[in-house]
Amino acid sequence: MEMKGSSKKMIATEAEMVENKAPIPYRDEYAHLLFKCEYELVRERMLQMQKIHEEEAKLKQSGKQAGSIPLIPKTANA
Repeated sequence: MEMKGSSKKMIATEAEMVENKAPIPYRDEYAHLLFKCEYELVRERMLQMQKIHEEEAKLKQSGKQAGSIPLIPKTANA
């Protein structure tokens, strides 16, 4: 698929642009770059969330949560 008035060949197909919900003004011969950037951003966010979950798991295993206040205080008889 080629755009009228352009010498560059389209890399992303119309179906890929629709599937990736590319905004209509960006559906040109450079649309595939938009998909790549969005993929990398999502991947980066997922890696950050994975690190956060791992850190939280370590804190739970150690039984310590820095600066936390227990919800149920220990009583003298416990």
